[in-house]
Amino acid sequence: MTDVAAEKTGTVWRSRGGEGRSTRTLRLRTCAVLLTATVLAVLLVPPLVQLDQQAVDLAAKLEPPGRAHPFGTDDVGRDLLLRCVYGLRVSLLVGVAAALTATVVGTAVGAAAGALGGWVDRGVMRVVDAFSSVPHLLLGIFIVAMFRPGVWPVVASVALTHWLSTARIVRAEVLSLRARPHIDAAVSGGASRWRVTVRHLLPGVLPQAALAAVLMVPHAMWHESALSFLGLGLPTHTASLGNLVQEARGSLLAGQWWPTLFPGLFIIVPTLAVAGLAGAWRERINPRRRSELML
Repeated sequence: MTDVAAEKTGTVWRSRGGEGRSTRTLRLRTCAVLLTATVLAVLLVPPLVQLDQQAVDLAAKLEPPGRAHPFGTDDVGRDLLLRCVYGLRVSLLVGVAAALTATVVGTAVGAAAGALGGWVDRGVMRVVDAFSSVPHLLLGIFIVAMFRPGVWPVVASVALTHWLSTARIVRAEVLSLRARPHIDAAVSGGASRWRVTVRHLLPGVLPQAALAAVLMVPHAMWHESALSFLGLGLPTHTASLGNLVQEARGSLLAGQWWPTLFPGLFIIVPTLAVAGLAGAWRERINPRRRSELML
């Protein structure tokens, strides 16, 4: 009787595990398809749609989605599909540039704190804690307000407010690596601290740093859109997704839903796809932390 119950229990557990794996596989495939569609749209739509994304046609303003304009037009007759694609290009540029910059800064700071230890570690972490106590968006607004609207002030703003989490992750990983036998053997063999850091510690933290960079891309895109929506990011004439949503507020109140819906989807879908794929990568690197998603 016990064997039968155990066999049934094992069958239930195996089936649940199979369902979990199939769900994760479906999620990954969906994210991969959405991300591929996003990349293809960015690469192929501008050459295929023979229109100027800045061309004004007041006779065709606020046209609903149709054959001539699949996403409709905005309040001055510009094609929304092209505007969304060009806005996504800008958002991806800001997201990737800011994520790479923040990862380089965070990796350097975290590796230095973990490798040097002592008062350097304590001082660096107090600085990280001080910056972390200020909301990212508020600090980003302060940084952007010191410059003229443009792409690179936004990149600097997002990068300078998002290196903190990477620094913490890299520091923790370095401290973990320092306790391993091969590090002790290298130090006992006379290797300098610099050599140990470059040859042994940094290669060990690169997978975590790369994952942090990928996970930071959607967060950086959200911040760029938020800053542009508030009028503090990119210039108003630039086809930023945040600018498109901000410009469409009046149309939404008048009942025209498409100028708001499609730019919003171009913000949400690619960022969720990147976050989903990066989350699966994180599960593979550290299966014990499947439920966490660092953004």
